[in-house]
This record gives sequence, structure tokens and C-alpha cells, in this order.
Amino acid sequence: MTRWLTEAVPRGRVAAFRTLIYLFVAADLVIFTPWVRTRVSVPGDLYQPLLIGRALPLPTPTETLVTVIFWSLLALALLAATGRAPRLLGWAVCALYLEWMIIAMSYGKVDHDRFGLLVALAVLPTAGRARHGDTTRTEAGGWALRVTQIAVICTYFLAAFAKLRFGGLDWLTGSVLARAIIRRGTDLADLIAQVPYLLIVAQFGIVAFELLSPLVFFLPPRWRHAMVGFFYSFHAVTIATITISFAPHLAAMTSFLPLERVRPLVWARRLVGRGTAAPLPTPPEQIRADAGAESPPLGDQASVVGRPAGP
Repeated sequence: MTRWLTEAVPRGRVAAFRTLIYLFVAADLVIFTPWVRTRVSVPGDLYQPLLIGRALPLPTPTETLVTVIFWSLLALALLAATGRAPRLLGWAVCALYLEWMIIAMSYGKVDHDRFGLLVALAVLPTAGRARHGDTTRTEAGGWALRVTQIAVICTYFLAAFAKLRFGGLDWLTGSVLARAIIRRGTDLADLIAQVPYLLIVAQFGIVAFELLSPLVFFLPPRWRHAMVGFFYSFHAVTIATITISFAPHLAAMTSFLPLERVRPLVWARRLVGRGTAAPLPTPPEQIRADAGAESPPLGDQASVVGRPAGP
């Protein structure tokens, strides 16, 4: 079990995953969760902190607190994406993003798609230094990726458990997807909803897929990547039909992928190199002419093989 948890991976994979996660944190602040800043306009009485917020305890959000967290987290996440000071910057980003999420989720709604991302932020500082393209293997980095993978799969499995715990078998045979389509469905979802019993079949399929998701750990690498591809396709269909995005979860799920093979800067340099016109080869006639022009004059006699030049 210990060997499986700490299976060594290339340091380049850890470096690529670290860069991707911290860049996503920065993007999350300005694209997916900028609405957290509006919480300061909500009366403080409506702030009901999560258990961790009550245990620490954390202060009620104010405009100054939220603004400081936003700009500090944005700057530190961008710095951490460079790979510098992985422990110092990593722990700082983890603490600030956790507080950002506590503020976001303490007003009545808790999103379960953040679990894998939060675990990734918590374990990345323990992975140590890693450089892009480094093929040497690290067990510390392997542990960080493995723990993130477990969190990603737990998100699926526990989601199915919650469906059956609170909804029972009625979740499978009810109108869950039909209500979601009515609320936020797309034209594609409207077409799918017209097919008799297809939504019921889809609900059975969703629960089965979530319950069977741990099988990904028992597959050989080739099939494991194919199953992870299926996970991504599932979320693509979800976005295309009921416009629900699991972006943080999708970012954490890249821990399954061989990210060390993705080298955008190297690819860009190669493209630039191909775009630079190479000098044309010099014709042999020109080479002989240039050689003759540079040789000293021989007077009236040309040199003959085996004889010195001159009279």
C-alpha cells in the first residue's frame, strides 16, 4: 500500500501540475468566483461559517478582509506557478484559498467540486522542488499526485453515496435531470429530453459511473487514461446540456495525466525556429569561384598537378 501511495513520478510532471493548479487558482479568482467579493454587502448575520470556520475561529468577512485576500492570493498564486519557493508560496496559497472558499460557502451553498483542488493545494507544498522537463523521479511528488487522485475519485463516489442516502431510489427514477433541464437546460438538453425514458436511463448511468469510478486505480495505464478521458467527456456533456461547470474538479483531475509531455514553451520555440528561414546552400560553382578569387595570382602559368606554381 505504501509503495502504491508513493509511486515515483517524473519531477517534470509535478512541475507541470503545480503550474496548472496555481494558474487555475488565479483564474478562479477573476473568472469563476469573483462573486465572493460581493459577500461583503450581505449582512453579517447571514454569515454561517462552515465547521472549520467555527473551529478556528475565523472573523466575519469585511470589505477590507476580502479585498486583501483577493489581491494577495492573486499575486501569490501567480508567483507560485513559477515553481519558486514551493513550500513558502504553496502554504500561503493553500491558506488564503481555503479562507476564500470558507467565505464563499458560508452563506448556504457548498460546492463539492472544490474538494480535489483543495487537497491538491494542501499536498503540493510537500512535493519539494521540481523543474519542467526533469525526468528524474520523486516519491514525494508521486504521493502528492496520488492523494489528489484519491480526492478526485472520492468526489465521484461520495456524490453517488449522497444521492442514494438523501434521495434514495427515487433519485434514480425521479425527475432530477428534468428539473435541471427546466432550470438551466440548453437547446441540446431540450432535444434529449424529448426521447422517452432517456433521462431515467441517464440517471441510472450517472450513479453507476460514480460508484464504479474507483476502478480507475486498478486499470493499466493505457486504460486508465481512457477512463479519465471518459470522465472529461462526461463533464463536457454536463456543460453542454445543463451548463454546470466542474472546472476546479477538472483541474485537479489532471493529476492522472502525463503532464510532463505537455511543454508549451518548447513547442513555441520549435514553431518559431521553423518559421525562421534557413540560409540557402551555396552552389558548388560559386564555392569554386570564391576559392579562385581568394588564391594568390599565379602569373602566366597555371599550376599543374605535381609541379609547383610559377616559372
